[in-house]
Amino acid sequence: MRVKMEYEHHKVAHQHRNLTVPYWWKIVLVLTLGWVLMYADRTILNPVMPHIAKEFGLTNTQLGLINSVFFIAYAIAQIPSGALGDKFGRRILLVPGFILFGLLTGITGLATTFGMFLFIRFVTGIGEGTYYGPCYAVATDNIPKKYLSMGTAIINSGMALGISLGYISSSYFTLELGMSWKTPFYLMTIPTVLVAYLIWRVLRPRPELIDRSSKNIQEKINIFEQLRNRNVLAILIMGFCSLFGFFVIITWLPQFLQTERGFHGNEVGFISSLIPWASIPAAIFFGFLSDKLGKRKPLVFLLVPIAAVSIYAVAFIENKAILMIALIIYGLTGKLALDPVLLSFLANNVSQKAYATIFSIYNFVGMLSSIIAPYITGYLADKTGSMETGFILAILLVLLGLVAMFFTTDRTNSSELISK
Repeated sequence: MRVKMEYEHHKVAHQHRNLTVPYWWKIVLVLTLGWVLMYADRTILNPVMPHIAKEFGLTNTQLGLINSVFFIAYAIAQIPSGALGDKFGRRILLVPGFILFGLLTGITGLATTFGMFLFIRFVTGIGEGTYYGPCYAVATDNIPKKYLSMGTAIINSGMALGISLGYISSSYFTLELGMSWKTPFYLMTIPTVLVAYLIWRVLRPRPELIDRSSKNIQEKINIFEQLRNRNVLAILIMGFCSLFGFFVIITWLPQFLQTERGFHGNEVGFISSLIPWASIPAAIFFGFLSDKLGKRKPLVFLLVPIAAVSIYAVAFIENKAILMIALIIYGLTGKLALDPVLLSFLANNVSQKAYATIFSIYNFVGMLSSIIAPYITGYLADKTGSMETGFILAILLVLLGLVAMFFTTDRTNSSELISK
């Protein structure tokens, strides 16, 4: 009888373990929520840019400067945050940075001058800049290799959801209900701080958490040796070019729809959200396919040309139905769908012990394009009277990135590099 009871107890315990959610799923969920709030806090700005321009008396060039200043700070924070995350642990960077940008998002609504507005956005960018490298280092450490691209794609889907949340909430409260442009900034602060708490809870030290920061591993890694890899250099170029096109679109699309395509009110947020909605299933599918094939280069050469054509259609086809189809196609093939493939490609070419630093460098290079894309597009719009020229430049750069990827070679894993 006693033996039978012990057997039943063991059986129940075993079933309980089988029903337990794998820890890496929890990491994926909380990091996804992080991106939701990161991108929502960013994109609430874009639909209300005409209102901000009116309040402060700004040109398109000055409007572009708002995002450029934000991304200058964001880019500056990338490499230090990645290096500190590799050295001291990732949670130490993720949580304080998240709280900082959440609070500063609310404070943005208190700005009374354009100079004050720019300064607040600069500091907000520093807070957000601590997320990327540590986030993907935690993910890559803890997601099983066979699910890495798909897990990364799910995390990236938070960006898409956040863009949609930012566009729709800002359009609804300001363009539809006629409330102040400041209202969405105030409303976004509380959920952002709550997500910071969730990140702290999930990533607190525990046996299941894998942390390959040099706090735990003393081996020194030569970052410059990692960067001399031809594959890494090509991926960095592709990341820069892909992000340039992406930030031209997400920064200026709401205003483009209002001023050059005649959309109004809440439909601006809805139509702008077609890109992120389409990108969610696409990123997960291509992430899964990337893991299944074990190769990334063929997917890059499938996605990037289609994305370039869709950008052209958005800029030059005036039929509203075709415009919306082009936005959906860009969502299916553009930056948000491409990024998981590039990140897993990058992970297969660098040492695991330098993930946070290398991912931060990757994002830093990409963010350089986000600094110049809003400003240059605004400048070209002022000079030409249309945003179409900025879209053309985005297409050319995306194709340039594709040329760089011709010189890459697929690797199935990074073991060769780790052993060197």
